[in-house]
Amino acid sequence: MNLEQFPSKLLERAVSETAKLPGVGRKSALRLVLHLLRKDASQTHALADSLLRLRDEVKYCDCCHNIADSGRCEICANPQRDKSIICVVENVQNVMAVEATGQFQGVYHVLGGVISPMDGIGPSDLQIESLLKRIAEGGVKEVIFALNPTMEGDTTNFYISRRIASLGLPEGSVRLSVLARGICVGDDLEYTDEVTLGRSIVDRVALKS
Repeated sequence: MNLEQFPSKLLERAVSETAKLPGVGRKSALRLVLHLLRKDASQTHALADSLLRLRDEVKYCDCCHNIADSGRCEICANPQRDKSIICVVENVQNVMAVEATGQFQGVYHVLGGVISPMDGIGPSDLQIESLLKRIAEGGVKEVIFALNPTMEGDTTNFYISRRIASLGLPEGSVRLSVLARGICVGDDLEYTDEVTLGRSIVDRVALKS
């Protein structure tokens, strides 16, 4: 539909804004907006309110950088989780993907991306220093690198492993491991089925520098 064909500027603006969401084209955006118009106004208000509160009130865990409602996320605050095992992931979606397997009872560290010179992302753009601080403080027995099996993911694994080695910790005190490559190279964790991802967690292997 051309912009000139919209019967309302309000409709046009709503479609244009909705179409900015990832994976949503203008036709899909139009269907969504018209769907909201057909529903009771309270549903649209509830959606708008939840999005506004998400944007204005959401916090990030001051320990692992996962999304949280307060200073600590529910996983870090859970006394039943094994704080000696840290699973390093790229983003919040990956935390949710690993949690869905039910195979991991440790804690996480969300980097917020991976090292990618082509995209202008370097180590200083990621939450690497806070990870090193957690490890240096002691009590960590294993670091699992659960980054996507791509060149960028492997580069980030290697960089962080070298930084950990430079901390001067007793040899063998912290085990470094990566997910077993049951996950296809180039795949995203959030699109990997739960059985494959769960098996990869269980059968993780030592990371070799």
